[in-house]
Amino acid sequence: MAAAGEQPPQAGGVKRKGKAQYVQAKRARRWGGGPRQLEPGLQGILITCNMNERKCVEEAYSLLNEYGDDLYGPEKFVDKDKQPSGSEEEEEDDAEAALKKEVSEIQASTELRLRRFQSLESGANNVVFIRTLGIEPEKLVHHILKDMYTTKKKKTRVILRMLPISGTCKAFLEDMKKYAETFLEPWFKAPNKGTFQIIYKARNNSHMSREEVIKELAGIVGCLNPENKVDLSNPQYTIVVEIIKAVCCLSVVKDYMLFRKYNLQEVVKSDKERSQPNPGQDAQVRNGNKAKLEFGNTDKENLKSNESDSAEEKNNPQGMVEGSKEEGPISETPVETEKGTKSENGSQVLEGSKPNESDLILEKN
Repeated sequence: MAAAGEQPPQAGGVKRKGKAQYVQAKRARRWGGGPRQLEPGLQGILITCNMNERKCVEEAYSLLNEYGDDLYGPEKFVDKDKQPSGSEEEEEDDAEAALKKEVSEIQASTELRLRRFQSLESGANNVVFIRTLGIEPEKLVHHILKDMYTTKKKKTRVILRMLPISGTCKAFLEDMKKYAETFLEPWFKAPNKGTFQIIYKARNNSHMSREEVIKELAGIVGCLNPENKVDLSNPQYTIVVEIIKAVCCLSVVKDYMLFRKYNLQEVVKSDKERSQPNPGQDAQVRNGNKAKLEFGNTDKENLKSNESDSAEEKNNPQGMVEGSKEEGPISETPVETEKGTKSENGSQVLEGSKPNESDLILEKN
């Protein structure tokens, strides 16, 4: 008999579909059009979270819809009855024209089903990408951080950082250079200028070099306007480079250091809270310093004892062997002193040494 819980094999040796296939089909029905994962040619918001992506998406939708309604008004939906459709008078006999017309209608209906914010699969753990449609990601995220920085009101628990993404391209150096030449013009092309820094982060990607990317992007900014200068302490603009697998996400943000690197957990803290040390860390530091002090004193004592033992060994080497036998239990962990000699381990070696022949003769007599 088959064991309990096992599924009986179907006739013909055909295996049943796995659960993953049903889940993928369900996701396909839910999306209703548009990309399902991060890819080149998108705009959106890159969000990092703390081990709970589902809760992160819920918080992101709530936060983005709240501030999105303030900036752009409530989201408008179009009924299916109002979707564009061709009239019977415009019917054409040409099959090619009719096919193009049908494709355009499908694209129009797909765009109507797309929401203002849509979560996509980012391709990295603890990272969520929210695709945006019809809004400016930099303006919206800056508005959120500015309000939270002013009010000091915490509105999220799982979301850590929220970075606007103005554009995406393929994560290859030549593609990035070609894309960045036009992407960076609104901020750095003459007569525009400013101080800048470049922040680079790569996930699930090993073929890109951080030094090469930063060098090439800095060179492009310098070519757009030689008056653009690097400032790592308080730059006017921060060029954010986030690479996930084979997709490069780019953006240029303001007040990066003021808003605590766009960290929603840190931006709501007051200066007093930041200046207060963490009690747990203080205890660890104190315990560590105490342990170092005790260890240092032990080393000094061991060094002194070794020096005295070496002097006694020169005067009476046999007495050293006898004294080692009468000592108490010896520590199993070897402790090396500053001069490289081992304390207490020398006696352990001598303790296990063979007795002299003279001692054996005396015992027999």
